[in-house]
Amino acid sequence: MGDRPNFGFVLMLVLGLIYAAWLGVFLLGGLQYAYQRIGIPAGAMFGLMFAELAGSGINIPIKRLHSAGQRSVQRIQLFGARYRIPVAPQRTTTTLAINVGGAIIPTGVSIYLLVKDSIGWQAAVGVAVVTVIVHLIARPVRGQGIVVPGFIPPLLAAGIALAVAPHMAAPVAYVSGTLGTLIGADLTNIDRIGELGGGEASIGGAGTFDGVFLSGIVAVLLVSIR
Repeated sequence: MGDRPNFGFVLMLVLGLIYAAWLGVFLLGGLQYAYQRIGIPAGAMFGLMFAELAGSGINIPIKRLHSAGQRSVQRIQLFGARYRIPVAPQRTTTTLAINVGGAIIPTGVSIYLLVKDSIGWQAAVGVAVVTVIVHLIARPVRGQGIVVPGFIPPLLAAGIALAVAPHMAAPVAYVSGTLGTLIGADLTNIDRIGELGGGEASIGGAGTFDGVFLSGIVAVLLVSIR
């Protein structure tokens, strides 16, 4: 007799696919609602969402940064005794790039909202506060870049937007969350890129893409359900 099909596994797989499809529809609906709240035309929404997600994998090199690296210690054994000999650090090169989906597009959207909605001083306050706090909590992590906890920027941006611009909270939250994260995490920490060692580090890339992309969207959703 052949092996009987594992109906439990098949059932779990089907339920998992249904849940994934439901979650995708829910998130897409939430993103659609958020983009409409900040004033993005419905016709441009899907193109913008696709461009940001697809652009998250595109980094445009802009500069090469040189670092002396970290000093290490070599252990040797001579005539039965062990010695620690410091080894001179080797110079490493890090390519600084800018991420299309995590920096260029969100910055363009923010500039569009600043001009369209005339939220200059309100957005300036929000960006300044988010920048300072994000800069204080940002940490360089090898292989990722400058990393920020993803939930902090949207909460900050939403709270500030409700305080300074209750009637224009959605666009202010988006601008504050995106620009504040980019400036506070990446731009003000460029001098720490050398700590990451060789390789590539991108503005708005892996370490901060979720903070930039989600902070604007989540902030808008938070202020919309108040």
